[in-house]
Amino acid sequence: MNPHPPVTSDASKAVTPQSLRQQYEAGGTVEELVTASGLSYGTVLNRLHDAGTIMRTSWQTRRMRQDPQARQRLAAHLRTLYEQHGVTLTELAAAAGDSRRAARRLLIEAGGTVRTPQQSLRMRTAARATERQKLALSLRARYEVGATVPELAEQCNYSIATVYRLLNQAKTRMRPQHRHDPTHRAGNRP
Repeated sequence: MNPHPPVTSDASKAVTPQSLRQQYEAGGTVEELVTASGLSYGTVLNRLHDAGTIMRTSWQTRRMRQDPQARQRLAAHLRTLYEQHGVTLTELAAAAGDSRRAARRLLIEAGGTVRTPQQSLRMRTAARATERQKLALSLRARYEVGATVPELAEQCNYSIATVYRLLNQAKTRMRPQHRHDPTHRAGNRP
């Protein structure tokens, strides 16, 4: 047990967790923050943790310092992918060649807002619905100029039932079915 509590100066109290976080996120290392603040290494780490700082590895700091403009361009690109194309954080991480955590950090640095999983699902569902509607209208146009449902199914690599559903979704007026089977001719009916 330590009989003497640590001495804290007014200067160390003036170094807030938020100010340390801002310096760290601007590219400072923990060692640099220790030197600048006069606080111990452990105190700096604790204050960064209290501020909710996401810590970097040493190679991430080196990469960040090598070309800050490249980092900004990457962050802006990831934000565009995330907001306009609906990619997930996992896909962003693959695009950035990094972890989900790092991709999330870059997204936030670029001014992006992280979606909930439900928001991502709704966004992707809406995009798929738009694409499906375009496909349905394309099938309708080809059907109306004479293509048959089996031909459309073969061309699109869909089942006949799926093509019928898409044509129905596009409100296509269907042609009557033709039966070429000899047992169904008008003269052969009982």
